[in-house]
Amino acid sequence: MQYITGFEHYQEEAGTAVTLGKFDGLHRGHRKLVERIMEHVEQEPDLKSVVCFFEMTEFKKMCHLDQKKLMMNEERAIRLDGRVDYLIEYPFTEQVAHMSPEDFVKNVLVGEMNAKVVVAGPDCSFGYKGAGTADLLKQMAPECGFETVIIEKAQEDHRDISSTYIREELDRGNVRKANELLGTPYSIHGTVVHGNHIGGPVLGFPTANIVPPPEKHLPLFGVYVSRVKVDGKLYGGVTNVGKKPTIDGGSPVGVETFLFDLQEDLYGKWIEVQLLDFIRPEKKFDSLEALKEQIEKDKETSLFYFKKGGI
Repeated sequence: MQYITGFEHYQEEAGTAVTLGKFDGLHRGHRKLVERIMEHVEQEPDLKSVVCFFEMTEFKKMCHLDQKKLMMNEERAIRLDGRVDYLIEYPFTEQVAHMSPEDFVKNVLVGEMNAKVVVAGPDCSFGYKGAGTADLLKQMAPECGFETVIIEKAQEDHRDISSTYIREELDRGNVRKANELLGTPYSIHGTVVHGNHIGGPVLGFPTANIVPPPEKHLPLFGVYVSRVKVDGKLYGGVTNVGKKPTIDGGSPVGVETFLFDLQEDLYGKWIEVQLLDFIRPEKKFDSLEALKEQIEKDKETSLFYFKKGGI
């Protein structure tokens, strides 16, 4: 897969099966769109599969919006690598925001991407003030030479699966439900950094610490059953998401994981922490000894989880 930022670097001349949207989280609804473009490419090998996502960071700053991302851009690239031909990051600048829907279809979808198949959801929006709709795509398709495929939204519990729905569940600490909606475990990626060195020497639980980007939407602060990918291999673990109030309430938000069956030095390694189940909310203990006792209980809870279901 080629990951391209902006169309100035997109040089592909072949026709494309393209789907577009924000794709925040790549949840089950998004996956229906991706799977459909892949089906078209299988049927017509001359086509290339393209996922085009709108990068909204600068636009949110302009509009003073503070909504955080379920998935960082590099996480999306990791998830789609090997599945589609191109992942295109389309910066949603002020100029793009003021482009008419018709110009977007003619100049971007057709002119830049040479779209032969456009796959979208029924609530897709594009162009100035989001005036571009699924109906407009269908209206313009014959004259512009592409086929439009509108995919109905995936549902769970009689509700459309959406990034908003997933954020609500994460805010409750309900990662089980969030993972059902995502269709894969909610993950936090990052490079292992040095912590306060209390976990191993003092508490007896050496940990791997990563600092999530400030734009990342995190779940309710607390302790979770987790699974960690290191160098392509999975390890069970127990993860704290939060500020470690017992040790230092002023610490920046971090993701700290004790991994089972792994003793090697992970500093500087890129890891993926997958949250599987909620154990307890974060709290401040009266002493390090009380914290150590609780961590031992958290560890046993996580080990029991894996004993039932495996890594």
